[in-house]
Amino acid sequence: MGSSLKVEFQFDFGSPNAYLAELVLPSIEKRTGVKFDYVPVLLGGVYKATNNMSPFESLRGIKNKPEYQALETKRFIQRHNITTFRPNPFFPVNTLMLMRGAVAAQFENVFEPYFRAAYHHMWESPKKMDDLEIFRGALVSSGIDIDRLIVRAQQDDVKKKLIENTNDAVARGTFGSPTFFVGKEMFFGKDQLRDVEESIVEQTGAAKLKTA
Repeated sequence: MGSSLKVEFQFDFGSPNAYLAELVLPSIEKRTGVKFDYVPVLLGGVYKATNNMSPFESLRGIKNKPEYQALETKRFIQRHNITTFRPNPFFPVNTLMLMRGAVAAQFENVFEPYFRAAYHHMWESPKKMDDLEIFRGALVSSGIDIDRLIVRAQQDDVKKKLIENTNDAVARGTFGSPTFFVGKEMFFGKDQLRDVEESIVEQTGAAKLKTA
């Protein structure tokens, strides 16, 4: 691809919709030739900065909307043949430790295995991942050198990077999860992935014409 188009997936391990959306990204990458940048953000920080709340809270006591969202999720799972997803019985989980771990893993060049393991223990074999002992045991079982990452995650540059990512996301329009950026275009929610792909094709197509 001759384009320098920046395509981002902003994620927090606490969002089941971000988990579901991420499973679809490899097929979009394959079809379009782009690679998504995975950007860890702290969803709690996003909600606080935007005065928003999680669907878990905002849908409480509302009639019909939660049922429709459950139906929408069921359709998404069927459309993309997702078989791995399990609701986390401990939801909502405080993800500060998990997300600092993600930034630490990026700094230490072990992001991919850490990311896969964290998602596995949140949404495939769900555990109470805001309990330090459970978190540590789960990641050890996945072959991650978690003790090194726990120490790294306490360092100021990691904490600062997660705050910067979160503040930057909010400054550009983010209010929840999952959020995608295709260049400057923002898309929210797993059901926008068709539009995300369309935007990638349009923007890289335009870039190709310019360089032709």
